[in-house]
Amino acid sequence: MADSLDRIDRRLLALLQDDGRLSVAELARRVHLSPTPCFERVRRLERDGYIRGYSADLDPALLGAGLIAFVEVQLDRTTPDVFNRFRDGVIGLEPVQECHMVAGGFDYLLKVRTADMAAYRRFLEQLAAIAGVEQTHTYVVMEEVKSTRAVPIAEH
Repeated sequence: MADSLDRIDRRLLALLQDDGRLSVAELARRVHLSPTPCFERVRRLERDGYIRGYSADLDPALLGAGLIAFVEVQLDRTTPDVFNRFRDGVIGLEPVQECHMVAGGFDYLLKVRTADMAAYRRFLEQLAAIAGVEQTHTYVVMEEVKSTRAVPIAEH
């Protein structure tokens, strides 16, 4: 699907990924188009799902969510019903920023943000209460060296 993007589409995606508040007029200027065709391209990129939405980049520390932990979760069985129960349970846990099913020595890897260790402990009790969770291992982040939501946009 990415092959259907031309150079201008890729440039628009890169610009909007860097600053989603750019006006159509500014986008058009930067990609050397007039505003109407630029607007139409952005709408097409939204409609086709390349652009899933727009959001603000908030400071977690200022909002009381400065502690980051990565949690390995091992389930007691690897059956569809256990996977579904876990997925449904973890979706409702607000501190979970990311949840990935992985291949390897455990089943899921979570990225979690809480205010402090006391809040993390309360979260861990909720996580352990999900049916099927057999074991967890936690890795608390001491320093966030790099964090980005940016998706690499290859130029073809």
